[in-house]
Amino acid sequence: MDYKDYYKVLGVEKNATPEQIKKAYRKLARQHHPDINPNDKEAERKFKDLNEANEVLSDPEKRKKYDRFGADWQRYQQQPSGAGRGGQPGGGFDWSQYTQGGGFGEGGRFDEGEDFSDFFGSLFGKMGGGRAGGSRPGAGPDYQAELELTLAEAYHGGPRTVTVNGKNLRLTIQPGVADGQTIRLRDQGGPGRHGGPNGSLLITFRIQPDSRYARTGDDLTQDVPVSIYKALLGGEQTVETLSGSVKIKLKPETQNGTRLRLRGKGFPIYKKPGEFGDLYLRLNLTLPQHLTAQEKELIQQLAALRSAE
Repeated sequence: MDYKDYYKVLGVEKNATPEQIKKAYRKLARQHHPDINPNDKEAERKFKDLNEANEVLSDPEKRKKYDRFGADWQRYQQQPSGAGRGGQPGGGFDWSQYTQGGGFGEGGRFDEGEDFSDFFGSLFGKMGGGRAGGSRPGAGPDYQAELELTLAEAYHGGPRTVTVNGKNLRLTIQPGVADGQTIRLRDQGGPGRHGGPNGSLLITFRIQPDSRYARTGDDLTQDVPVSIYKALLGGEQTVETLSGSVKIKLKPETQNGTRLRLRGKGFPIYKKPGEFGDLYLRLNLTLPQHLTAQEKELIQQLAALRSAE
């Protein structure tokens, strides 16, 4: 197995922060996604490499092991087998530096300590075979993808089809998903090894901003323009919400910035059918423009009446 420089794959420095790694992965994953590059084998290969690199570098423990043993891992995999007795396995490479209390015993035999076994079980177990030359079953790698939704799509949920590595997958989105939320589709990742289970597909939702609503958890806030006349005299106001239009009653002399709470008109609560957050309406009074001479005269009369009180 050829050694891959995961930092070079993602285009980041070795001291990159988790946020820099995450940002680089998202940018490149979009660029090389099979949906955007259909029937492009090179893009498909790069996309797989990106997922593999992100899986290792986004996990602190895996990254730590990779940083320490990455280069030696390549040498171990590529060394010719069968170094004779009396010499070190792997053509003279000394693995004893990575053992605690273990080492190469008499006649070139390796006395495995528990720490060494645990390390190689986790490191090589995910690369196909536990110890060198082993053939134990192993789970396939997880794939990662992102799915963009509008706020309305996240509100209503429903079926969607996504394409990952040329394969169309149909999934049902539960109403109320949040931005950054990740779901796992088991058995839809990379193929297992030696009869092991397939990996999973991890889909992260990205909810596009909506100019009409601000979302806070399961609650929504919406600005509602109200004419100054209706605010002064009171009356009914129609408001468009994600669940349809509703009518609200305004009291006379409603002030600018007044907040109204509509219970149960917010966002659906994830995996709790029939339960919703609240919708908060912020009333913004609008002033008339392009006044006629008669309108100006009436307003002046009103101002004079108010100042005389």
